[in-house]
Amino acid sequence: MLIGDVARRSGVSARMLRHYESLGLVRPTGRTGSGYREYSDEDIRRIFHIESLRSLGLSLREVGRALDDPGFAPAELVAGLARRTRERIAAETELLTRLHRIGAAEPAGWEDVLRTVALLQALGSKNADARQRAALATSEEAALPVEALVEAVLDESDPNVAGALRWALARAGENGPALLAEGLDSPAPEVRERAVRSLAELPGEEATALLRDALAHPDATVRGHAALALGARGSADAIPTLVDLVVGETGRRGGTEGANAKGANDVDAADALSALADDPALADRIAGALVDRLAFAPTGTPARRRLTQALADVPGPTASRALGSLSHDEDPAVALTARYVLALRDGR
Repeated sequence: MLIGDVARRSGVSARMLRHYESLGLVRPTGRTGSGYREYSDEDIRRIFHIESLRSLGLSLREVGRALDDPGFAPAELVAGLARRTRERIAAETELLTRLHRIGAAEPAGWEDVLRTVALLQALGSKNADARQRAALATSEEAALPVEALVEAVLDESDPNVAGALRWALARAGENGPALLAEGLDSPAPEVRERAVRSLAELPGEEATALLRDALAHPDATVRGHAALALGARGSADAIPTLVDLVVGETGRRGGTEGANAKGANDVDAADALSALADDPALADRIAGALVDRLAFAPTGTPARRRLTQALADVPGPTASRALGSLSHDEDPAVALTARYVLALRDGR
């Protein structure tokens, strides 16, 4: 079969067939009387083998080894091809993400594109100062897509950089809360904590609603941060979880033990309950919740003392009656605290 016929049947151009011949990959078995290349059936099968191997990503040098080296082991080469393919996909995915983010910034001209690229590169820098400068540089004139800021916030371990990124995210506008909330489902506990901390610093009803949802999260750290943030926003929904924080049981209710369990945030929680109790409509409710937990806190335990201290900062008759009972408590520290607070309330 002449080279033109082979090209038509195989889909490999005559020029490429000559290139294969120059590399020694496939040589026509014979020549016609006029000197034209003539390919045998075996030659054509080899051409199809070459094309099949090339479709897997092998170079022509690797194709030659695969076909001609009897000791050639394909497993190692295939594994290498798979690794290179994964690396290429990762690089292409990163490029696609960057292009998407540049497009989301709605650049008006190439200066805007270059500015956004520079900010994105700075956000990915290994230098914390460079990342912080990039976060603080974001503005209406040098905007970064919300998706880029959220990803940076969830990945950031430096507290100063994280604060700057949360500030930038709060200024970025829409979509931030919903994207951050996706981080609450991360398998990494540090990412979940960054997500809820960032949500706590975002204003607006959407962030507040997502924090309320987080009160039922299986991670105690997430629940604790959500409750503290909601308490600062005046939300009564946070009261049960804040009481749990005072007791130190955030890790026992509803799931996973977390970093903030066992009273690690009891002071902040007590302060949040005290602030909520400034609302007369909530004071008795908070006092009742603390009293209920006192009934199950064994005498002499740190939890009982923390509950008494929290109760001391709650105004109203329910708290005063409870303190009156606690002034005779078997635990001297509890009784002393209760008598001291009652004396202050009586003006003595």
